[in-house]
Amino acid sequence: MSDDLLRERAGRLDAADGLAKIRDRFTLDETVYLDGNSLGALPATVAPRLRDVIEREWGSLRIRSWDESGWWTAPERIGDRIGALIGAATGQVVAGDSTSVNVFKAVVAAVRMAGEERTEILVDAATFPTDGYLAESAARMTGRTVRPVGAGDMADAIGERTAVVLVNHVDYRTGRLHDLAATTAAAHAAGALVVWDLCHSAGALPVDLDAHGVDLAVGCSYKYLNGGPGAPAYLYVRRDLQPRFDSPLPGWNSHADPFGMSPDYSPADGSARGRVGTPDILSLLALDAALDVWDGVAIADVRAKSLALTDFFLECVERYVPSGRVSSITPAAHGQRGSQVALRCDDAGEVMRRLTARGVVGDYRRPDVLRFGFTPLYTRFADAELAARVLADVLREVDEEAGTEPGTASAEPGGEAGAPSGHDTGEGNR
Repeated sequence: MSDDLLRERAGRLDAADGLAKIRDRFTLDETVYLDGNSLGALPATVAPRLRDVIEREWGSLRIRSWDESGWWTAPERIGDRIGALIGAATGQVVAGDSTSVNVFKAVVAAVRMAGEERTEILVDAATFPTDGYLAESAARMTGRTVRPVGAGDMADAIGERTAVVLVNHVDYRTGRLHDLAATTAAAHAAGALVVWDLCHSAGALPVDLDAHGVDLAVGCSYKYLNGGPGAPAYLYVRRDLQPRFDSPLPGWNSHADPFGMSPDYSPADGSARGRVGTPDILSLLALDAALDVWDGVAIADVRAKSLALTDFFLECVERYVPSGRVSSITPAAHGQRGSQVALRCDDAGEVMRRLTARGVVGDYRRPDVLRFGFTPLYTRFADAELAARVLADVLREVDEEAGTEPGTASAEPGGEAGAPSGHDTGEGNR
């Protein structure tokens, strides 16, 4: 298929896209922004909402806003809005803290619920590093041991000594989607609990926590939920487990009578039990406004467009990029793919720097991975086609400068030319 035919096809796909109008709910320019899996774009509703919060609620109402503007109940109210996107009925999700803090709360609480005879915490071997660090800390605190296991092998590894399984729904490097239903069922069959990290799946695909009986889950809101840099994370605790949820971080905000100022701790009922300290009101209310972009959007439509976008991008890469120059480490199978495409490329750091300079923004993971995140609410098929075309141009340019043949590496593996802004910079509010 010629380049012109791919461009024409992208135009037809965009014209037929039922989600195309949602792009207008964001503040965007002509940059091809494929980094929503690290930081989502700015929803147009956020700035005016924050102006009102700052000027009227904080500026005029001041302390009255805790009651009159609903600040005190914001973590539960916003948690319920997130819950609707991850298949959780009301009263099971609380928004607040960082993903790291919520991972710690969830893992320790799960160990305590599992019982003393269960001595092992299984952790996704390819997990985002912080999850592993926190699992180790939770193990030291509770006298357990940690055993890393490949996420795809987790169901078979769970045994009678397993207290809790901590696993990522989507691998942050490769974009591989793991089997939430099967792993959860295997954990329950063995008498263990499971904690899912939803950072790279919430807002990109159906999660269905309640339908699959998930015990606990955590996630961030600054990626596909577009909550902004440092946006609050969230914690899901299945309703029937909430009375047994014993948080390792009992704070005054999770007390049954927070203003009673009792020296003795008595946990609140419901999702409020997952709170700790005073909520970050400005960032919480920015997230609340950001979630308005989901009004009238079905997550099934988001998933369908995500798969179509990533299929089309891979097709364009295959057509444009010199053979052998990059290789996809993202599964081709739809049932195993999140909403990103990860390409292995020896000189990935330099390539991403040049892509960014030309208006195509993805990100880079050391030593050799180019990540392109596709956010169906605002990513166009034309963006996917243009990104692949510019990638091919950059690779040819790099090869010509290095004097190498197309399709061969042009730099030492892992070579870097500095980390471009927004690249190789971590994962927001972990």
